Amino acid sequence: MNRVSARLGFWSSLGGAILFLLFTACFIAVAMGNPMFTWTNLPAYVAFTQKYNQVFKYVAQTAMLLFAPLYVLILSSIHDFTEAEKKPLSRAALAFGMVFATLASLNYFVQISAVRLNVDKGHIEGIEQFIQSRPDSAITAINMLGWTLFLGLSSLFIAPVFSGGKLDRAIRILFFLNGAICLLAGIAFVIDNVVLVYLTINFGMGGTVAVITILLCFFFRKKLQLKDQPAHD
Repeated sequence: MNRVSARLGFWSSLGGAILFLLFTACFIAVAMGNPMFTWTNLPAYVAFTQKYNQVFKYVAQTAMLLFAPLYVLILSSIHDFTEAEKKPLSRAALAFGMVFATLASLNYFVQISAVRLNVDKGHIEGIEQFIQSRPDSAITAINMLGWTLFLGLSSLFIAPVFSGGKLDRAIRILFFLNGAICLLAGIAFVIDNVVLVYLTINFGMGGTVAVITILLCFFFRKKLQLKDQPAHD
């Protein structure tokens, strides 16, 4: 077993769990501290961002920006521990995970950099399609493509590689569940079912991935403990 992969997987999983908990805390803080924002037009969005504190929103977006590459590292570590006959599945999951990470991180970096800076400077002409708060913007569609189709496919392909004891079975079930939730969220987004998107992404996927990352900490910790056990003659 690869000790570096186990350590990388453990710390990436721990980091991912912390980031999701931070995102949840910021999500609650935004909901409690600011009135609910519903997109109407660009001037209304600018007025809202200028009137109400946006710090927690940007912290939450930064947390998801950082989670994206950590997810790739998690999948890479899982691939190293996958038995040979199942490596095509983990390799496919890693490929889909890389696409998810690219699309999601692209969106969040645009939000905390270009969108924020242009709004602060009053340069708002032509930025509507780059604002995530607009539910039908191009950047929102790109972000949702990552979180629904590609995260969903990645979850479905990585799930079968876990086939050990209770911990493996729990991780496998949660990855299958997350894959189904993500794909359902993608369908909901395409048919413009806002309520279903909100429930599947924020509570379904968010809660499932948070638990998965926590369980993966124990999974990789177990790999490290097995590696540390002394050999017997």
